[in-house]
Amino acid sequence: MASSTGETAPGSSSPAVAIAAPPPATPMEVKMGAGLLAAAACSGTFNKLESLLDGQAAAPSNGTVGNLAVQSASPPGDEEAFLRESLVYAVTAGGDTLLHVVAATTSYHEDFLKKAGFIYGKAPDLLFMQNSRGDTPLHCAARMANIQMVSLLIDLARGEDGSTNRVKALLRTENKINETALHAAAKSCFIGQYKVVKLLMEEDSQLASFPKDGTSPLYLAILLQRKSITKTLYELSDGVLSYSGPNGQNALHAAVLRGKEMLLEWNKALTIQQDENGSTPLHLVASVLGQSDRRTIRALLLEANPDALYQPDNNGLFPIHVAASVDATLVIRDFLKKSSRCAGLRNARGRTFLHIAVDKMHIHTVGSACRNRSLSWILNMQDNDGNTALHLAIQRGGLTMFCALFGNRQVSLNLTNEKGETALDIARCNLPKHGLYYNQNSEAKIHLALKFAGAKCGISRQDNFEENDIIQETQDDNKNMEIVKEGTQTLCIGSVLIATVTFGATFAMPGGYRADDHNNGGTPTLAGRYAFDAFTLANALAFTFATMATISLMSSGSPLYNIRSRKMHLGMAFYFMKISLASLVAAFAIGTYMMISPVAHKAATGVCVLSSLLLLYTNLELTIKNVVLIAPLCMRKGILWTLLTSVVVIIGNITVQLWPIIVIFCSTARNYPAGKVEPAVQPPTPFV
Repeated sequence: MASSTGETAPGSSSPAVAIAAPPPATPMEVKMGAGLLAAAACSGTFNKLESLLDGQAAAPSNGTVGNLAVQSASPPGDEEAFLRESLVYAVTAGGDTLLHVVAATTSYHEDFLKKAGFIYGKAPDLLFMQNSRGDTPLHCAARMANIQMVSLLIDLARGEDGSTNRVKALLRTENKINETALHAAAKSCFIGQYKVVKLLMEEDSQLASFPKDGTSPLYLAILLQRKSITKTLYELSDGVLSYSGPNGQNALHAAVLRGKEMLLEWNKALTIQQDENGSTPLHLVASVLGQSDRRTIRALLLEANPDALYQPDNNGLFPIHVAASVDATLVIRDFLKKSSRCAGLRNARGRTFLHIAVDKMHIHTVGSACRNRSLSWILNMQDNDGNTALHLAIQRGGLTMFCALFGNRQVSLNLTNEKGETALDIARCNLPKHGLYYNQNSEAKIHLALKFAGAKCGISRQDNFEENDIIQETQDDNKNMEIVKEGTQTLCIGSVLIATVTFGATFAMPGGYRADDHNNGGTPTLAGRYAFDAFTLANALAFTFATMATISLMSSGSPLYNIRSRKMHLGMAFYFMKISLASLVAAFAIGTYMMISPVAHKAATGVCVLSSLLLLYTNLELTIKNVVLIAPLCMRKGILWTLLTSVVVIIGNITVQLWPIIVIFCSTARNYPAGKVEPAVQPPTPFV
């Protein structure tokens, strides 16, 4: 908007409005204090506004009207008349005129309608004037859903001659974001918005076609879930309206995400239109999970345009790829039911939906595809790098993902990628040769399962892999150093704590000590019993291995050792910690049982059972991973071989970690041959 040409009076202490005579046919813009404008146009009565603009109240001699200080740019004798003439064109800091302020009210009081008519009579040009946002007074009234004010402004635009061109010009005026008054009404959150939309459409049936480029009123109505407004826009426009939305979208893009399938009955061509990313409405609806009404919309989209399944976006992704990327198994099932050929569609990287699901670690989609026999033809499809879905699953290190593919005998284990790597080669490369890793990690289990199944290496020199391993190890030295430091600090706290507890238990035996006047005064009262000997051995093992773990951690944390030695000591400390923890749990259970079993046998048994849960928990991951591998190995190697091998592996791993329990009870039992009677339990001392 044009800026004011007036200047502030020198030495003036109050806010000033610069005023100049309005040129013909061009409204003068005067910067006015928002307080006076709001007071006069909104809170004040019609008579006060009329008095202010008509000059019925005498103006003070100091050049002020009300609380507005002014500076005249005209001769002193014409100051009052000039001020009254120009005040009607005053604007706020936001560019709102008096008519904008009056139109933006939510009140239906007749006084506001009279004010609007009076202001228009003083300055008809204000009806088309736009504020700093580009809004006309009609925009403001429509946004407030003030049906009476909207109707009045339209009548003022029509004039006595009934000009429809002026009405259409006002209705089609766009603000700076290319929105007409119809957009403002559609977005309004006030009651009565529907009536305003209907009135605007009745005045101009083509209004819903504007703007030509940008967000249409129909798109906004659907986006905001205004169903009645949506129908009104379509019906009153006789179907001639804009469907466009932001970023190249159309109204159907919004409709499929808002559950409005009626647009398909109006314009089926919308199904093939793409946004700026190349996404069709089917791409969008394929990306939505967990909403049952979307299935109906998908079916309608596919019925309206079955070829939409074969329309890629700008990244080469088809709707089935989008569904796979969000683990929408039901959506994929519907797509395959409509056309089974879409299963083999490839994106720009040559990947099928199965590749996408594996890369995104979506087990439901992968499992469903592997169980579907009709999809066996895509299981071994290779992408541009030659990788099958199995290659990608092994690279990602997901055990359940690997098992879903590994358990299908149609999946080839020996296909090579562009680098000449088979599945076994990739699995072997995932294992650090000299680094830190847990032998029960998924990568180790995958490698072992492939070897059990007879997978082969690629036709390439193995020394090349060894050379790559050495290079990778050198690059990972800094990373391994950080792992060693962090692991040392964490384990050291636990090892010292266990050593302290077990050391204290050695000199605070359960049951106390015999009195000094006893033949064996100062010795434990429960000595000579099976449980006591088992407790002592368990406590000693816990202390010994906790101390060994502490010593190993001291070495792993010392800069005097090279990185390989520090990694070795950290690995030893981790194993020693597991042994000491198992021994500590055994000592707690045996000690508790020894103390309370004579008087509360059931409670003592319960404590032992609960304590054993700790041991099971430490081996929970081991058990789960071995159990998960049983089913796919049965498919590859047979049930009998798999069961025997699994039992051996599981028992062997548990024995390696829980051997202290076996040693404790077996060693103690050797000191108590059959027939040996333990000392009688002393009854508890009664309370006197």
